[in-house]
Amino acid sequence: MAMGDNIRAEFLLEEGIAFLNHGSYGATPRAVMAAQDEWRMRMERQPVRFMARELPAALRRAASDLAGFLGADGGDLVFVENATAGVNAVARSVALEPGDEVLITNHVYPAVRNALSFLCRDAGATLVEAQVPFPLNHDDQVVAAVEAVLGSKTRLAVIDHVTSQTAVIFPVSRLIERCRAQNIPVLIDGAHAPGMIALDVAALGADWYVGNAHKWLFSAKGCGFLWARPEHQGNLHPLVISHGLDDGFIAEFDWVGTRDASAWLAVSDAIAFHRCMGGQAVMTHNRELASWAADMLAATWDTEIGAPRAMRGAMATVRIPGDGGNFDDAMSLHDRLHDDYEIEVPISSWYGALWVRISAQIYNTMDDYQRLGDAVGVGKP
Repeated sequence: MAMGDNIRAEFLLEEGIAFLNHGSYGATPRAVMAAQDEWRMRMERQPVRFMARELPAALRRAASDLAGFLGADGGDLVFVENATAGVNAVARSVALEPGDEVLITNHVYPAVRNALSFLCRDAGATLVEAQVPFPLNHDDQVVAAVEAVLGSKTRLAVIDHVTSQTAVIFPVSRLIERCRAQNIPVLIDGAHAPGMIALDVAALGADWYVGNAHKWLFSAKGCGFLWARPEHQGNLHPLVISHGLDDGFIAEFDWVGTRDASAWLAVSDAIAFHRCMGGQAVMTHNRELASWAADMLAATWDTEIGAPRAMRGAMATVRIPGDGGNFDDAMSLHDRLHDDYEIEVPISSWYGALWVRISAQIYNTMDDYQRLGDAVGVGKP
């Protein structure tokens, strides 16, 4: 299927904007929004019947559809609002004592760092950061950094599948293998993985896997999931304790009180849209477009890309030309690109330099990235 301008009409994106930040919140297709709206209308036509009699089975069907897409069993997957909510639920299920350690990397999503820092602070445990270098040349660097801080005190390792700020695909299978060899349970934060890269959650060997469907799988906002190995499900509880306490993994998470579940129920339509657009062809197209754009920008600016192609998916980070750069500089550049050039793209500060993180989705065109390249040029816009 032809992509780019031909597909953009399937989305509600503003005219004129070069939207190069699909990675932050996604962009929901019109067809999926229509499906979500229909679920809302169905709920409001007879709220009591819907909540009590229709929702439980509908939610399980949607969970099974999503689990099937992820290579998992529907009985091992529940919905959460986002990956961070899933991380919090898992973290709260791990019994920590003073002196214990929880491992993350310095590429961790800031909200996840905060959640785990809070957990450790409350238990008297220590949050340990593996110092993964950046830019990266090889995935061996990630493995070496993690191995350097794994130890007898490590009670939990939380590892990104695709890092948020630096857009790097971590070698999670190798990392899980290293952790399991030391009987260290592993939680994988897969916020960006579903729909971006091929995924078989059950085969990875992790203890828990959390992710978002509202980023690269085209679902409506607020559609995350938590997958857990069966042996861990008995200790897992949702962040809101409600009627289903101690009635089992699914019973507790599926019902925590009145809420709008339409984003979860419409995930089947999001999966159908992803497949209609080409499924694997979508992932391949996006990866190749992001790779081309990263190469073009690095050449235009005479800078560098944050990781080799083998460690990138539909996102890439490219260093902005110029010396130095802090958080305020990053925010200023972001705002100028948006306000003056109608380009939406995140800018971050890493190791004293500014980096742009580009995303590639089926509605993007080469012109979008060339526009960014021209706006930055050899200096700052």
